[in-house]
Amino acid sequence: MKPENLTLVKTLRHELHQHPEPSNEETWTKNHLIQFLKTHTQLEIKDRGRWFYAVYRGKNPQKNIAFRADFDAILMNENLDIPHASQHPGVAHKCGHDGHAASLVGLALEIEQLGADQNVFFLFQHAEETGDGAAECVAFIEEEGIDEIFAFHNWSEAPKHAVLVINGTAHFASRGMTIHLEGVPTHASQPEYGRNPAYAIARLISALPELTSSAHSRGLVLATVIQVAVGERAFGIAASKGDLLLTIRAEYEEELNQLQVHLENMAQQYAREDGLEVSFAYNDVFPVTSNHTESADKVRQVCQQKDFRLIEMDKGFRGSEDFGHYLKQTKGAIFYIGNGETYPPLHTYEYDFPDEIIETAVTLFKGLVALAS
Repeated sequence: MKPENLTLVKTLRHELHQHPEPSNEETWTKNHLIQFLKTHTQLEIKDRGRWFYAVYRGKNPQKNIAFRADFDAILMNENLDIPHASQHPGVAHKCGHDGHAASLVGLALEIEQLGADQNVFFLFQHAEETGDGAAECVAFIEEEGIDEIFAFHNWSEAPKHAVLVINGTAHFASRGMTIHLEGVPTHASQPEYGRNPAYAIARLISALPELTSSAHSRGLVLATVIQVAVGERAFGIAASKGDLLLTIRAEYEEELNQLQVHLENMAQQYAREDGLEVSFAYNDVFPVTSNHTESADKVRQVCQQKDFRLIEMDKGFRGSEDFGHYLKQTKGAIFYIGNGETYPPLHTYEYDFPDEIIETAVTLFKGLVALAS
């Protein structure tokens, strides 16, 4: 990577870090990235509202290859004494999306200056943390005829600059599930005259270990109780409304769908038995992110060419990633670059994206562009 480009994108990363914005509120971030690209490149910019992409038109294009970076921050205080600390209390880039975006800008600078045969698309996506972003941006795949798409995430607890990759499930599918049960209120002294949802909720919780048992699935299936809210804080009134909030997730999306159906059927059965009304709501819905072997193999090939340390993952991450939306539409893969084995974990107060791995990401991306030629 050219030293002047690396200096530019490190400075950009620090600027993004100073101005973090949470999912679906990334107005400054998006505009700043667009302005940077307009200042330093002649790339075609496609502004799509909350997200955008830039396009390099190849010298002899036969394929359209895309790279995605997310740029939202999380609701968390900075708590680090660094020159580029967040200027927005309660919001910080503690997942490294500032580094992802800066790395993709670095690729854009290098590709425009060095040239490439294929058309290269640089997709800058909002709202990864909530799962909204890729669901909105995925239309880009069909509209632009994208043949293959790649992304990376930085990862702690892995050697610095090492590249981690896997075939198939890289991130579990997950969704937030709210089961709302509503009965009839009554005085606490006469519970027989009411319909209390607490017992149905208790039975649902008790059923979770059996529903997620490994005996019923080929991959890991989880149901985590997030909140139980039943009744009011009034000792004279029996509970008549209740919500059970779960995060359900699975290594394979079809098994997550099965778990959801089982939970809905069970809740409906208990509601009938106890004379309750039941309804369901879903939030933070993430598909499985399943790498295509052909694309993951290209990551391996570039690592071999560049003498990067390659680590084969034996299991995908339980945490979800909305990049899976793209992989349902076209070939592609997400890989990971190590921050360092003792580096602070993501989403902690001590974490800040390590600038040193920007060049690793850009070099690997450039290798993937070359393989497409």
